[in-house]
Amino acid sequence: MAKTPILVVGLLLLHCWVAMTQAEYLKYKDPKQPLNVRIRDLMNRMTLEEKIGQMVQIDRSVASADVIKKYYIGSVLSGGGSVPKPQASAEDWVDMVNDFQKGALSTKLGIPMIYGIDAVHGHNNVYKATIFPHNVGLGATRDPLLVKKIGEATALEVRATGIPYVFAPCIAVCRDPRWGRCYESYSEDHKVVQAMTEIIPGLQGDIPANSRKGVPFVAGKKKVAACAKHYVGDGGTTRGINENNTVISRHGLLSIHMPGYYNSIIKGVSTIMISYSSWNGEKMHANHELVTGFLKNTLRFRGFVISDWQGIDRITSPPHANYTYSIIAGVTAGIDMIMVPLNYTEFIDGLTLLVKNNVIPMSRIDDAVKRILRVKFVMGLFENPLADYSLVKELGSQEHRELAREAVRKSLVLLKNGENADKPLLPLPKKASKILVAGTHADNLGYQCGGWTIQWQGLSGNNLTSGTTILSAIKNTVDKDTEVVYKENPDLDYVNSNDFSYAIVVVGETPYAETNGDSMNLTITAPGPDIITNVCGGVKCVVVVISGRPVVMQPFLDSIDAIVAAWLPGTEGQGVADVLFGDYGFSGKLPRTWMKTVDQLPMNVGDPHYDPLFPFGFGLTTQPHKAT
Repeated sequence: MAKTPILVVGLLLLHCWVAMTQAEYLKYKDPKQPLNVRIRDLMNRMTLEEKIGQMVQIDRSVASADVIKKYYIGSVLSGGGSVPKPQASAEDWVDMVNDFQKGALSTKLGIPMIYGIDAVHGHNNVYKATIFPHNVGLGATRDPLLVKKIGEATALEVRATGIPYVFAPCIAVCRDPRWGRCYESYSEDHKVVQAMTEIIPGLQGDIPANSRKGVPFVAGKKKVAACAKHYVGDGGTTRGINENNTVISRHGLLSIHMPGYYNSIIKGVSTIMISYSSWNGEKMHANHELVTGFLKNTLRFRGFVISDWQGIDRITSPPHANYTYSIIAGVTAGIDMIMVPLNYTEFIDGLTLLVKNNVIPMSRIDDAVKRILRVKFVMGLFENPLADYSLVKELGSQEHRELAREAVRKSLVLLKNGENADKPLLPLPKKASKILVAGTHADNLGYQCGGWTIQWQGLSGNNLTSGTTILSAIKNTVDKDTEVVYKENPDLDYVNSNDFSYAIVVVGETPYAETNGDSMNLTITAPGPDIITNVCGGVKCVVVVISGRPVVMQPFLDSIDAIVAAWLPGTEGQGVADVLFGDYGFSGKLPRTWMKTVDQLPMNVGDPHYDPLFPFGFGLTTQPHKAT
């Protein structure tokens, strides 16, 4: 009699033990399993609801742990200027990202969410991060290895805040400087853009020698997933109008705007963002032939394709006019992750209904989810979903600031230096009795950094973050006995009545981003032209132009002794003074054609009507002073 209960108890215990081991061992959670085995195992366990959740990216302003848990949200982002609090520390960022992540990990399957952010010239949303020169300046360096190092530094600063994914690099080929995003483009020449895709292995790590082409790669906890954008033709729109129509033959599209994507995919880029713009009238967000046919099938890209902010809404005109159509068009085109980013329930409900009614096939959903999970598995997100404070000291580190300063030095393009080569003005002498520094941009860190800095559109003033203005840099560099006089907008009498040895005028464009930067006249912001006229009319002067693109300079050319294109140098203004005063020589080359007048535009190197003020690739050089 006594034996039966023991046997039953034993069987029950065995059954419980087997059940427990089964519960503990899930193939998708085992990093020793092959990637495809993990993906398949996880997808077999997922409901439609969980799959659609993976395809959704929402902004942090509408996110919470509860929302992420309830809707199985796959990704969260910070739009431009979307921060946990003003002047948030690295620790504040880590805490916020981890809080969201805990919501994702508390779901049945515990699929981690991926947090993305625009880090387009350093970790530019974050207080006290190193702000590197914008891409147009990096294009002027012609130095892909420098750009790779900038990618490495940016990855560390982004990871310092607990974020594993950046919406960079922009590999647009800007063909018309009237475009408000031209400073996000390395060059009008696709070959320069292709060379600068070296930032991708900087951000993500070098792909292993034997890895398959097109498969995403991220080398661990000090690297981030990158995003090549905006696919494709974003820099070729008519008159440079943002988000507009790129009218070009297929051959032109493939030979000018596409090559950067070939290099990015070969280097293992994890994600690709679709452009708001159209190609010959067809919205890229709805272009099945280019997104699925060419990118996924011909180029064998195996990462995930992401929309831009409300990108599917803008398939219709006006935006959001027929959201059901937008969902069908965007998802069937081949977009895997939708940056909704605010009204996520509308998207989830709409897509769910379309799948249940067989309007969008399940195979399309599975393709999207497989790609998103592939990136998450490859980057180790399942093994290390939560961030810690171990990298917080990387944010704005001295080493990264030195790298940014080097980038500034190499980005400066010397366009004019004296009336002739025998009488150069630069390099300037550090020892002089009295020098004038003038201009709207001499003592303005916000202007120096440009758009996409702390806030989406950028800021004015010196309180936005930490850095060195050009005025401070000049004061740090000149001889201790040289008197530096700063007057933002002096009149001619003032200039004439003071016995200045020479003047440095710093003027240019005020910050902008995207459509706000579209400009049909490309002028220096007032009172910049008056400052040039007054100062250069009275004393030998060098004009330093702070701008995201070539601006109209021809009217002032004869009155100016020396001209430096400094682009948008970022926080490390000391790099400008390093070269002005000859500690280093000028070496930068124009990454874009400098036009005489806007009537010539578009005008790119190789065009039949090519008649520039300064041609593509132009840049005078100087020798550094010998150290004494």
